[in-house]
Order: sequence, then structure tokens, then C-alpha cells
Amino acid sequence: MQFPNLYSPIKINNMVSRNRIVAAPTGDVFEEKALGGAGIVICGHTIVEPGRSSFASGNEPYLFHKYSVEEAQSRIRKCHQSGAKASLELFHAGQYARVIDYAVGPVGFIREDGVEVKAMTPEMMEHVANCYAQAAKDARDLGFDMVFMHFGHGWLPPQFLSPLFNKRTDEYGGSFENRARFPKMILEKVRQAVGPNYPVDMRISSVEWVEGSIEFEDTLKFIKLVEPLIDTVQISCGLDINHEGNVHMVTTNFKEHMPNAKYARIVKQNVSIPVSVVGAVMNPYEAEELIASGAVDLVAFGRSFIADPDWPNKAKDGKTDDIVPCIRCLQCYHISTNRKNVGCSVNPRFTNESFVIKNLEKAETVKNIVVVGGGPAGIMAALTAAKRGHKVTLFEKNDRLGGALCHIVKQYYKQDIRLYLDHLLRQVEKHNIDIRLNIAATPEMVKSMCPDAIFIAVGSIPAKPPIKGIDGINVTDFYEAIDNQDCIGQNVVIIGGGTIGAEIGLELAELKHKKVTIVEPTGELAAQGNMLYKIALRQKMDAVSTLKRMLETTCKEITKDGVIVVPKNGEEKFLKADTVIISTGVTANRTVAESFYGITPDTFTIGDCEKPRKIMEAVFEGYTIASRI
Repeated sequence: MQFPNLYSPIKINNMVSRNRIVAAPTGDVFEEKALGGAGIVICGHTIVEPGRSSFASGNEPYLFHKYSVEEAQSRIRKCHQSGAKASLELFHAGQYARVIDYAVGPVGFIREDGVEVKAMTPEMMEHVANCYAQAAKDARDLGFDMVFMHFGHGWLPPQFLSPLFNKRTDEYGGSFENRARFPKMILEKVRQAVGPNYPVDMRISSVEWVEGSIEFEDTLKFIKLVEPLIDTVQISCGLDINHEGNVHMVTTNFKEHMPNAKYARIVKQNVSIPVSVVGAVMNPYEAEELIASGAVDLVAFGRSFIADPDWPNKAKDGKTDDIVPCIRCLQCYHISTNRKNVGCSVNPRFTNESFVIKNLEKAETVKNIVVVGGGPAGIMAALTAAKRGHKVTLFEKNDRLGGALCHIVKQYYKQDIRLYLDHLLRQVEKHNIDIRLNIAATPEMVKSMCPDAIFIAVGSIPAKPPIKGIDGINVTDFYEAIDNQDCIGQNVVIIGGGTIGAEIGLELAELKHKKVTIVEPTGELAAQGNMLYKIALRQKMDAVSTLKRMLETTCKEITKDGVIVVPKNGEEKFLKADTVIISTGVTANRTVAESFYGITPDTFTIGDCEKPRKIMEAVFEGYTIASRI
């Protein structure tokens, strides 16, 4: 067994989990995670106070209501069918709840949406604590193996615990003892309701990452205070609705792996109950080390199981090379995309389970498939077609596969994409694909192969704006800048502040100690990035004094000594520059792509040559179209 600690059983109260892997709640779709081999699956949530605790809707039903309880039983069975233990999150949004009339919280105020938040009275607290107790008892009685008390991320219990929210001056505010009074009451009521032998889990934010919020010392003090009432504790961090804290709760590529492990280790040293940790534990090697070192007893996974719900079984069976790694792009998180483009960059089935095939079937007729371009779209199309038994030829004009990713992965903050590219290349090696490198395929060449289907994945090319002096010796495009950082001068101006230009600027200023100015004609940086990515990027940039951002500013001319820029409402300025990096986006390579049409009816353009977008669209198109050829 490669991961003996990760796959050892653990007893929590009177319940035994066959391994130390917890599938954290990432919405109410969880069946594939249960089938994938997690020992404990937190299969969604229930609100505890109907009409006043949902973040989704004032009409969200209580899971154990007469007309919802069948769904609750179905959740249990979906977990138990594979031997997983079924846990249920008990949830109250407090001041953030979507309500019909008013919300409740530690203090009263009027929210930005006009909803009144009422300061909870002792009678209200008693009522809500009893609601938690009833939900826990209902979960136990129906057959859930344990309950998961959500005391983190800025929901109702931590709204009382954290001085960021709790400004009360009575016996429920001020000192730690007062702020802890109501959250402790909830757990007391729950324990009384379910009895001493039923497992109760609690998630809590170690720190909230917002000025004026709870300190770790108080979080630890609370865990120790309620330890007799719970059976295990899960260490997270950050906030949900406060987006400045959210990027530390669901981390981006700008955060290290396992950021909460240092807090979990301290908790483990101070309590006798099992401790789990959640947050950017990216693979079984990291999880095994956490348990083997004594830092934690269990590890919980959120986005990793969105990327690959089968990874527990793959790791157990010695197939770690087949685990699809999460790239922490946050496309799976509805807050990031404002629900407009939710999906997974590396798992095309996520949110599309109803129509995207999971288990590829062998094709009835073997076809001759030609793929032109070896970026993520082309690789995914080639892999999918090869898995179905087709004869696949993949042309790539460069000496390696990867397309634009070959450049991107050289950036410091792209370690997760680097791991994903490594995964794709390993998969290509395992399948029967005729790879032809250093060959720029032509329509004549492809036509001579008599293909049954053609996938055109020739990507995009760097845009070259009409700026005077753009061909100067001190000018380079962003790919060349990434590949040749040692040749970049001390004073750098980057024309274009998209995601690539912004990250190049951050890396050069923060890690290479260059003086960098990003010149962006629009009013924001990284416009292509999702909301949380942009917040995390800005937080990193704010901490770097040698990085300057000039928004709503255009570049008029590039000279041998620098650039002349024009702010929207200002006078021309000269910026000294040893190196000028052009990062004004990319243009779809449509001329090349369209030249391959007319050879066979089944011709498909996929990825950036159709329209410059994200990895998610490239992978989705490559996989879904090839799965049906």
C-alpha cells in the first residue's frame, strides 16, 4: 500500500470510517465522490431554521420536511452504496440569509439589499439552538452516520464568535467568553438531542483573513472549550460572503498548498479528538504526509474531488498517474463567475453530468482521426478518441506538446497548471496516439491521409497592436518574456494588463525585484479572470511596492529608452523602460484553422482557434466532441 496512513481506518465516537479521506461539501451533488472511494462523504446540507437560514432562498425546504425527507434518505443510500459514511452539514446563514421577512445575527442593521437584520434576543438564540438540535436528531434518526456543524466561514455561529461581526455589549458580546456563549449553546443542545454515542463533527475557520476578525488564539480556545461536546473538528479558514476573506477560504493559484495545515497541527497538539484539515491539499502524497507526520487524523477535499471524484480509488489502486489534478482556477465556484460560467477546467462532466459521458464506450467503427495542434484542446481530443479505439494522428508544429501551456507553466504561480500539463503528457504516453512533432500540418498533408474526422486545435497567436516603435530591440511579446526572464532589464513596462500581463508583472516585481509598470487601457486588470482570482491578484499586487499599475492609460509610442503613455484624463508621460513587454491578448488563429475545412464533413475547430477562452472550454470541447465521434 503506497499510502498506508491515508487508507487506515479511524473510529470517530462509535463510527468507523474505512479510510481517512473526507469528501467536503461542495454543493448537493456528491454521488460520484462517494463512488470514488472517500471514507466519509458530507452529502450536502440542510438548513436548520426554515425561512431564515438559507443562503439560497427564503423558500428552501428543511431536508426532513414531509416532502423533502425522501431526498434525504436518497442521499444516505447514495453514500452507503459504496461503503462511505454519510454525513450531513447543518447550516444557518445568520445575517446573510435569504429570507421572506427578516434575517437574524449578532447585531441589528439594514443590509445593502434592504433586508432588516435583527439582533438576536436570548429567546431567539434558544429557538435557533433548538432548531440545530432538531436537525441533528432528525439526521440521526433517518440514518445519517454523523452530522457536520458548520461553524466556519462567517455563517451564524462564527458571526457571534468573531469580533468582525459581533459588536454586542451585553453578555453575548465583547469578551471571548461572551462571544462563545451562543455557539457553545448550540453544541450543547445538539449533544443533548443526539446522545453521547452519535458522532458530531465541527468545521471552524482558524483565521478569517480580514482585519478585525477572530484571532487563531480565540479559535483554538473555542475548540478546547467545546471539545467535550464534539467528536472531531475540521480546520478551515477564511470567510464566504466577505470576498476579501473568501480567496483564503477557497484558495487561488497565488496561495501555497495546504495553507491550513499549520493551524491544524497546533489544534491537534491541544485536543484529544480527531482533527481534519481542508484547503488545497492537492494530492494523496500531501495527504499521506499530513497524517504520517501527526499533523492531522483525516484530510478533507473539496475541489480536488470536483476535478477527479475517483481519485481516492485511483490512489488506493496504485494509479496516481491517472489522477486529474485541480488547477485552482475557481471556475467551479458560483461566486467566482456570478453563476454565468460554472464548470471545471479539467473535468468536463462537472455541472454537466446529465449529458457528458463518464465512461467512454469503444466505437462501433474505428475511424481515422487527425488532430492538428497539441495544446490542451488537441491533447484532450486525441486522448478521448484514442480511448474509444480510433486511429489517431496528432500533429504539433513545435518540438513538444502543450501549446500555450508550455509557456504558461514556466510562471512561478502556475505550479498547478504545470502539474496538469504533466498529467496530460503522461496520459498521452499511455495511449496509442501517433504523435508527429515539429510538423506544421497542411491541408494537403491531412487530405492525403483520408481522415474520417479532423480536429483543428491550432490555438491563437499574440496580438500585435499598431503602436509606433513596437518592433524596437527593447520590445518582446509575453511568451518570449516568460521564456527568457533573464534577458529582461531592471525597468519594465508591460503594455496590457490581462491575466498573463498582470502575472508577469507580479512575478518580475515580487520575485525578480524589477521595477514594473503595467499599462492597461481599460479600467481593470485581468478582465478575463473570474472575480475571486482578481481579488487574490490585487491582494498580492498591493503588497509589492515596486509594481505600479496605470489603468485607463494607452501607449502612444515605444522608444529605445521607454514608452510614452497617455492617461485617460491626463497629460502624456514618459516611462523609462529597459524592456517593454507586449501583452495585449491573443488572436484566434482562424486563417490556419479555416484552411482545413472541406476535407471531410466531420471537421471541428476547438479551443482558442475558435475563440480565445479558458482551459475549461478547450478541455470540454476536445472531450465532448471526441466522445461522440
